[in-house]
Amino acid sequence: MTDTDDNAGAGWFAGGSPPGSEAAGDEGTLHVRIVDGEADEPDDWPGLAVESGFADSRDDYYDRLHDASVAATREAVRERERADDRQLVHAVRAIDDCERTANELAERAAEWAGSLFDDAEPGIEGARAVAEREPDGELERRAVSLAARVADLAAERDALAETIERTAPAVAPNLTEMAGPELAARLIALAGGLESLAKKPSGTVQVLGAEEALFAHLAGRAPSPKHGIIYTHEYVRNTRPEDRGSAARALAGKLTLAARVDHYSGERRETLHEELRERMATIRARAEEGGDGSGSDGGGSDADADAEGDA
Repeated sequence: MTDTDDNAGAGWFAGGSPPGSEAAGDEGTLHVRIVDGEADEPDDWPGLAVESGFADSRDDYYDRLHDASVAATREAVRERERADDRQLVHAVRAIDDCERTANELAERAAEWAGSLFDDAEPGIEGARAVAEREPDGELERRAVSLAARVADLAAERDALAETIERTAPAVAPNLTEMAGPELAARLIALAGGLESLAKKPSGTVQVLGAEEALFAHLAGRAPSPKHGIIYTHEYVRNTRPEDRGSAARALAGKLTLAARVDHYSGERRETLHEELRERMATIRARAEEGGDGSGSDGGGSDADADAEGDA
């Protein structure tokens, strides 16, 4: 907010309400001016604050500036955490927590139920079956109750997956269509947000989720990983091993472009999907032609070339 003739003598805080005042929610509050304000050149803001009567002293001015800065930071964090892509991150991480906890409890429930019921089965399905039993006595009630908690966690995991399937297309339409809702959400979570994913090079997107293998490679203890979590995509998983490096690079390149389009424009771009399908058809044609894929994993990146040409 540039100084005007009305407040030129007082500075950016003229008319502003200090944090904690009755007008703390007005557009003229200091934390809003900190976010949106601007000035043509530096000025003696503490001195102007005292002269205008806004602050009792320079120390008082800095105290109020500190409070306003904290308020502005809290508001920025609040808005960021409520963003749609952050909600996807929370949802996919909750899926992992539910799945991990359910599997751990299922082992305990199966061991306990096996000592009480002759036909108890292991795993989530076994826990669901135990949860439907009519217990007889305190110990059976507790074992059945534990199995019911396992079933509830598994059901919550499925419900979260359905939520992601409904939400992801609105947040990242191209990325979701290309990767599927859950993989798209996982890529966003691993990158730290859609904006962060859009800014990453395709080579980084290719190995997201394989950080341990990458660090081992950098330390000289292992070969370079060809792919990370994108291995779960059918284009990589269902491609013959010798062509998976090329498939992973091609997919990562288009996923990177899809994330950029989603973040900066939000419009679906069919050309991205068509180009990926054509590229994958070319890679898979090697197997039909009897190629050995010997040059598919070395040298430059198909994905980087795609990203540079299409960005």
